[in-house]
Amino acid sequence: MKRWRSSTAAVLVLTLGCVGTVVAPMAPLRAEASRPIARTLSPQKLLALDDYFRGLVAERKIPGAVVLIQQHGKPVYADTFGNRDSGHPMTADSIFRLYSMSKPITSVAAMMLVEDGKLKLDDPVSNYIAAFARAKVGVDVPGGDEHASFGLKVLRRPITIADLLKHVSGITYGFYGEDPARKRYAQLDVFGRDWDNATWAERIAKLPLAQQPGTLWNYGHSTDILGRVIEVVSGQMLGRFLKDGLFEPLGMTDTSFYITDPEQRARVAEPFASDRMIGPVVGMHDPADVQLWQAGGSGLNGTVADYARFLQMLLNGGVLDGRRYLSARAVKEMTRDHIGPGSGIARDHFYFPGAASGFGYGFAVRTKLLASEPGPVGEYRWDGVGGTFFWVDPVNDMFVLVMTQAPSQRWRMEVDVRKIVYEALE
Repeated sequence: MKRWRSSTAAVLVLTLGCVGTVVAPMAPLRAEASRPIARTLSPQKLLALDDYFRGLVAERKIPGAVVLIQQHGKPVYADTFGNRDSGHPMTADSIFRLYSMSKPITSVAAMMLVEDGKLKLDDPVSNYIAAFARAKVGVDVPGGDEHASFGLKVLRRPITIADLLKHVSGITYGFYGEDPARKRYAQLDVFGRDWDNATWAERIAKLPLAQQPGTLWNYGHSTDILGRVIEVVSGQMLGRFLKDGLFEPLGMTDTSFYITDPEQRARVAEPFASDRMIGPVVGMHDPADVQLWQAGGSGLNGTVADYARFLQMLLNGGVLDGRRYLSARAVKEMTRDHIGPGSGIARDHFYFPGAASGFGYGFAVRTKLLASEPGPVGEYRWDGVGGTFFWVDPVNDMFVLVMTQAPSQRWRMEVDVRKIVYEALE
């Protein structure tokens, strides 16, 4: 196994093999569910990743990165590259803004409530956020100026919890697209400081939907609204529910919405000053800027080691170190395609994960083999706008996890790393 290059053996043991505050050596993460093993990664061939990431650092495409590949429950490649910030080398315990890699975590939390019988997939969202009972779809009426040409239509059916998980709720984002609903998301200040999730959800509920629920995969604030539903059902703030139900039992000690501890703050990875923009007018946020809003779709920060434990739990079919978080059936349901042929759901071209993919509950799901995008049917994945990405490959019993803070390079890296990894399978 390739060891962490810039951390001690103690950090390696802590990050990959312990739960909670225990720091005694433990066995590596184990695959706890039997499955057919098709092919094995060659550690020697994976060394091509060294040249790749060192090249990106040397060319100043990225400041640094942490990379982990785990197969059959054990790390087969783990290394750090470049710098965490302008004054420190990258370390294995560096903390990254996860952005949309928050979505799978919030989605798993919701499914935990479903399995506990506290939430149903076909429940109307308005059962938990009453303002959504008055939601309407924005439509463009020909003729007149922008305001005169905008109309509203009643919903054919309510938005459901499953709609939020699948991104077919009609709730959108305001930083892309030109349709009437999206323009209003862009115009209304939905990111006002010091709004808690309850107030924020009420404001979103007053905006027009981009389309009828259950008709179009449309990337947006669905998972943020799901986070508010979790609060209502659990009676806890989202961050507290995640900490109690996932982070503490999984040993994800460095994952949170905001960072107040000085020691953790010193470990936050930063982008180049010239590569902080993640949208036309939005730059990367400061994790130390504590606000009331806990964005279930984009607000978490964490380490590679923390996220690795989350992914290994999923790869194991919902269990890790003897504790079950989800049933194997629930994991299978989350990671199968729900929007493919026969679903009646169309696909918005903005941010859709590709021609060879569908979407499950919080994850893109591979549905077809594609030579230009190696990987088996059944692989599931997601990424974050700041430069983080992962994919889980149940066929080959592995996951790949890369974290950097380089918004401009995120698409390129995922394509290149995927090619190197699948060329290393023997």
